[in-house]
Amino acid sequence: MDGSIIDNLRDAGCSEELIEQYTSADSGCARICLLKQYRRELLENIHSEQKKLECLDYLIYQLRSVSTGCCSRNSKE
Repeated sequence: MDGSIIDNLRDAGCSEELIEQYTSADSGCARICLLKQYRRELLENIHSEQKKLECLDYLIYQLRSVSTGCCSRNSKE
């Protein structure tokens, strides 16, 4: 297996177990299925984290509406 592919899989956050499944897959189609499944998992995680951010943003919004002078509205978030 090409080392750059392994490096790319690691860079994408693939576990060693997934990399082993990828390298031992019988066909390109099986590899695509593995990668698409992992992609779906990553996307679900992104959506979950996005929801957490939205909850925090709403809480910050609520607090700002009743608080004054504690933090600059231009502070890094």
